[in-house]
Amino acid sequence: MSRRRLLRLSLTTVAVVVVVALVAVVVSATIVVRRPLPEVAGEQQLPGLDATVSVTRDERGVPTITATTAQDLFRAQGYVAAQDRFFEMDYRRHVTAGRLSELVGENEDALAADKVIRTFGWREVAEQEWDLLQPATREALQAYADGVNAYLDGKDPGAIAVEYSVLGLQTTVRAPREWDPVDSLAWLKAMAWDLRGNYDAELERAASYSSVGDIARVDQLFPAYPQDLNLPILAAGDGPVAEVQQAAASTEPLDLGSADLQEAMASAAAALAAVPHVMGDGEGVGSNSWVVSGEFTESGKPLLANDPHLGISAPGIWEQVGLRCAEVSADCPYDVSGFAFAGLPGVVIGHNAELAWGLTNLGADVTDFFIERVDGDATLLDGAPAPITERQEVIRVNGGDDVHLTVRESVHGPLVSDVLDLVGVSTAPVPDDAPGRGFQVALRWTALQPGRTMDAVLAINVAKDAEDIQEAAALFDVPSQNIVFATTDGHIGYQAPGRIPVRSTVPTGPVPSNGTWPRPGWDSRYDWQGFVDPATMPRALDPAEGFIVTANQAVLPAGVGPFLTADWDYGYRAQRIRELLSSATGEDKVSVADMGEIQVDQHSPFADVLVPVLLELDIEDSFDDDGQELLRTWDRVQSADSAAAAYFAAVWVDVLEAAFADDLPDGYGPSGGSRWLEVVRRLVDEPASPWWDDKSTPGVVEGRDEVLTRAMVDARLQLTAQLGREATDWRWGKVHVAAPEHPVLGGSSLPGVVRDLMNPDPVAVGGGSSIVDATAWDASSGSFAVTAAPSMRMVVDLGDLDASTWVTLTGASGHPASVHYADQLGPWSRGETFPWPFTRAATEADARDRLTLTP
Repeated sequence: MSRRRLLRLSLTTVAVVVVVALVAVVVSATIVVRRPLPEVAGEQQLPGLDATVSVTRDERGVPTITATTAQDLFRAQGYVAAQDRFFEMDYRRHVTAGRLSELVGENEDALAADKVIRTFGWREVAEQEWDLLQPATREALQAYADGVNAYLDGKDPGAIAVEYSVLGLQTTVRAPREWDPVDSLAWLKAMAWDLRGNYDAELERAASYSSVGDIARVDQLFPAYPQDLNLPILAAGDGPVAEVQQAAASTEPLDLGSADLQEAMASAAAALAAVPHVMGDGEGVGSNSWVVSGEFTESGKPLLANDPHLGISAPGIWEQVGLRCAEVSADCPYDVSGFAFAGLPGVVIGHNAELAWGLTNLGADVTDFFIERVDGDATLLDGAPAPITERQEVIRVNGGDDVHLTVRESVHGPLVSDVLDLVGVSTAPVPDDAPGRGFQVALRWTALQPGRTMDAVLAINVAKDAEDIQEAAALFDVPSQNIVFATTDGHIGYQAPGRIPVRSTVPTGPVPSNGTWPRPGWDSRYDWQGFVDPATMPRALDPAEGFIVTANQAVLPAGVGPFLTADWDYGYRAQRIRELLSSATGEDKVSVADMGEIQVDQHSPFADVLVPVLLELDIEDSFDDDGQELLRTWDRVQSADSAAAAYFAAVWVDVLEAAFADDLPDGYGPSGGSRWLEVVRRLVDEPASPWWDDKSTPGVVEGRDEVLTRAMVDARLQLTAQLGREATDWRWGKVHVAAPEHPVLGGSSLPGVVRDLMNPDPVAVGGGSSIVDATAWDASSGSFAVTAAPSMRMVVDLGDLDASTWVTLTGASGHPASVHYADQLGPWSRGETFPWPFTRAATEADARDRLTLTP
């Protein structure tokens, strides 16, 4: 299932005016486009500095900032971020505050996003977090904001970013508001939203039940994690063990087949789909990371690799940066390099002089939908009324009338089913026959409670050992991540952080109590009972195996440790990485280059499951079987230049369509990720399963072989029309394309001249969903285009930090006219990386531009 939603602007006026302007006045247009490019050499004043700050940039425009105090360091980081990426920062803060309509004007998508995010109250939660943070963290956030504002001071919008010039052709563009430290904190809410866990699966179970009508058959679409096939991150003895939460057995879930309840669920789903995904959405969002003990490496010290799989955008999500105190001390403890978010001080993933760390999405279940029985201005809870609270929001629309919004919350959270004027909310009688009561849906989410994640980010930046990581992880409330780490003195480790709900076991309740289905809001047994004690979260240090792999798979074996979720990635990427590491460490000592080769491995686990069966089938026609012939000699590597890879992907789409799409409601077609791989793996051995029967052919009952044979024939015809008659000339990379898109001005409604400026040229790539080189695509979309991908790749050598490597999806700059806007995209697509200098001598030797910031 994919409900990926990007902001789409229908700017008809822009289309007319921009084309005329750019055709008529090419020279002026060039000036407009290049005007925002910052000065990156020489000397500039930065008010508030205590001393001079040095900013060097390498040949790819990546800055290293050196300062004498922590406040100067973060003030300079804010200044440099605004130089390179302010529009990206401004767009993000408009999203997180529910103020997109202020930026882009009258637009249905923007207004819908504003309504839902105002209902969540992201900005209000961020404001509450300010007082929870340590004084040093608040000082860092304030210094960063001061640096941003110093860069903005006195500049008109067109001198800051070309996007303002384009938007100004249709809307009124005023000077951007000053950056507020809370703007940085609010960004963490957007990050948490896109990495929130299993709410899509919870909605999909409910929707699937309305179509399938049978609990057992729905459960077949959400099989248990195959721990006998794909190992979890840790073995049972690798970390602390807490009391296990057992789920209640599946029983008839409420009356999820009722039209009234499904209407409310559909309203909630539509509202949540309206939120722009600034980091990505869907099954392809995840990550790979692993650490290898120095026992197995060439340097004799650990190696750490990480490549987060997120949405593709222009500019890319990450900002590469080095942050260095001229003299590292207790007052100025930072000497760190890695990947930051524009708008946030510090580094999110990277290394300092003593420790490297990587992150992957843990995928913990941190959201629940509570179905509320509403009676007037209250909901029912254990037979008594529980008040619904209300607040008023005013959404300013640039060039239009203000929009007034009433936000309503139950005791479980904001009511998301009545945010948008879509299908409406049921007011029909509910199952207990109480007249006048109807269903609504509330969202309970850990990120709507203030937390201290920003403290954790800066704490990890200066961590030295496992104890430091554990202390930081206790503060890392949302999003819940897997942390792998390695130290220069030879240790490797794992730590799971995150605020994880504790759910009671309800043995006789109407639905499972483990968070997999929407919950009855009228039954307090289903309310959250607090949060997992951070001291009991899974962790490990120097496991006997000599390496640790995290790729969104299960953390611990079933029945061990605190209950985190029932909806994991199914572990095929993780297991492939384990196999490659086992092979590499069992032969020669492994190197940075070996780790990089694993990151771009394109072996297809889908092919391992399905190709042996496909080759057994008989296709009589010599034209129809051309695709099948490709599979006979295929190495099962989903490379960009492979004809067989293209054919197999088309077969996979047809198999999913025939076996499952006819059974599922609209909008919930099989996306083809790891869950669907596991479903098909289990069904391959059940050739007469009812799932194989195609309901679109009434009177005919198909089995496995009929469906697979027809899928191969149909795929041959599809690719013939798409790529040509000669099957041997097909190429996976011709249809599997990564096309980073600007979130505001990159959509199809914009004139080509604007899209060409904002969007880098698409690149052909190999890989695919649930492959180590995880260039995901959505099988239900009708396209093989990449929806999520490795947003960066890094390998850190703890024996020689200057021997580490990195690459990001697009480039260092957010300005389309910059040579660094997309200069890393081509190398990224080919699996190449760049040297990552860290020490003072190495960064000085690598410097191409030098900027001095003076008080």
